[in-house]
Amino acid sequence: MGLQRAGFYMALVHYPVLNRKGEVIASALTNLDLHDLARAARTYDVPVCYIVTPLNDQQALAGRLIRHWCEGIGKTLLPNRAEALERLRVVEHVGDAVLEIEREWGKSPTVWATSAREQEAALSHEAARRILERSETPHLLLLGTGWGLAPGALGRADALLDPIRGVDGYNHLSVRCAAAILLDRLLGNRGGDR
Repeated sequence: MGLQRAGFYMALVHYPVLNRKGEVIASALTNLDLHDLARAARTYDVPVCYIVTPLNDQQALAGRLIRHWCEGIGKTLLPNRAEALERLRVVEHVGDAVLEIEREWGKSPTVWATSAREQEAALSHEAARRILERSETPHLLLLGTGWGLAPGALGRADALLDPIRGVDGYNHLSVRCAAAILLDRLLGNRGGDR
């Protein structure tokens, strides 16, 4: 069985995440994150990238941005941008994304979480890719904003993925960069394998 791309989803989580002091917060959306995550989702054929925030003003902001590029003058000017941003879906909680995927597939997704910090018993990217290649279960990848997913969010995941490791210990990628690297490692074309 080939890679179940249609069964792979991701979520950009703005709550619960940590701030630089280690406190649990809800972080603000950024225009760059939404655009770049949407473009990465389109590039790797991820059907939905959930934007998770319980904050009404942030939900409204994301909605305005998506409407501008998918329904307004933005779609006329840059139809490729609309094609990407149509993959964004705003939800209040990670559980809302899980329920939506479950309704579509008739089964709960396996939830994977990411962290820049080393985690005990983390799943390597190569092992995760092998799982996706043979799985008939949908998967949801959680990406944290701010200073990363809060411990409670990490603890509710079915598995944690290895962090992306640089060459000299510096490890503070933007979530957009980390997402692109992970998507390529998990779903990217490896020469003749597709």
